[in-house]
Amino acid sequence: MTLRDTLSLSFRTVRSNRLRTGITVAIIALGITALIGINTAIVAIRQKFLESFSSMGATGFTIRYQEPRRNFNNDEIKKEKRGARKEKKSNMGKVITENQAEAFKEAYHFPAMVSTNIMGDRNAIIAYKNQKSNPNVWVVGGDENYTSLNGFSVFYGRDLNALDIQSSRNVCLIGKDVATRFFGESFERPIDKIIRINNIPFRVVGTLKPKGSTFGRSLDNIVITSYTNVRRYFNNNPNASFNIQVKVPDIKYMDGAIGEATGTFRTIRKLTVTESDNFMIDKSDSFAEMLIRNLSFITVAALLIGVITLVGAAIGLMNIMLVAVTERTKEIGLVKAIGGKRKNVRYQFLYESIIISLLGAAFGIVLGIILGNIVGVLLSTSFVVPWDWVFTGVIICSMVGLLAGLYPAIKAARLNPIEALRYE
Repeated sequence: MTLRDTLSLSFRTVRSNRLRTGITVAIIALGITALIGINTAIVAIRQKFLESFSSMGATGFTIRYQEPRRNFNNDEIKKEKRGARKEKKSNMGKVITENQAEAFKEAYHFPAMVSTNIMGDRNAIIAYKNQKSNPNVWVVGGDENYTSLNGFSVFYGRDLNALDIQSSRNVCLIGKDVATRFFGESFERPIDKIIRINNIPFRVVGTLKPKGSTFGRSLDNIVITSYTNVRRYFNNNPNASFNIQVKVPDIKYMDGAIGEATGTFRTIRKLTVTESDNFMIDKSDSFAEMLIRNLSFITVAALLIGVITLVGAAIGLMNIMLVAVTERTKEIGLVKAIGGKRKNVRYQFLYESIIISLLGAAFGIVLGIILGNIVGVLLSTSFVVPWDWVFTGVIICSMVGLLAGLYPAIKAARLNPIEALRYE
């Protein structure tokens, strides 16, 4: 028997036992669906993380407020007892103020782009004439560099400028969702129109390019104005802290930029050499990297689920192949009687086992990619195919088929042809 004959016989046998084959294929497909589906979803989530948290790229970092941490030693305890550090201690818990953020921007001489910003209202109501939005519009306060450092770009009109910040003019940029709600699909119509944000009039000077959504929140349902306006109208909380964003032209300047930023801001915050930083410096992609590292645990869990399911499928497949050997004893004897060799019988059963496993892999991969990309659709990411896991799934299923069919194939090949022909 040639290889072609053996394969053809294996395919015919698989087709002739559709119910048995279908059940085994379904069990294998379940394991591969879990493996591929979860990892497809992880790839989509990772893609969204990188888009959402790394808008400044690998060349940016943020200075933000951090709760103070004190490192006690004997000298500090003695000083604290004497009350010598009371005034310095009072500075430890202070948030980053507008004056400090502006002072940093003026004092920081490293060749980099600096932006000062603060969060305003997350539930603002926008009104134009007799129309009103839902109370779910985000109002953010920035400066002339805010859009560049946060992945926004002006589609029509102009960006905020330094004069807007200094004079606190009531001007703003609006996202696509806000623009289309009041002015239709034209990005030009909103320019120079007066809208009301929480009943405060603002002139629209620019519309932003669509940015999509992340984790169920639209990044286009936003209004950007100067941080001075946000501080005056939308966030007068004395404990509200400013953020400072810095972007250098090349990644090779990152360490130097962070070092100079730390020294500059420590001076502004009036920290002595014995006091620890009461602010945090985050690289723009550090949060995304941390979340991506945490996703590795989900990957391991998906792998374990898939392996456990496939082990069960392998046991079931082996059992089915052993039953097939018993049922087809006469057929095996006939094959040997007409000149078939042991290896032909062995290969026939191995091929059957591998074909069933690969059919399960095919269905499981397709279902897994579809289910995983449902998560991608919810996160507004592009279609994702985790090719590394697809190939891994094919290899795993091939091994499952090979190992599950090995013993039944050997058992079938060792049957005595005379006894096999007389088997009832």
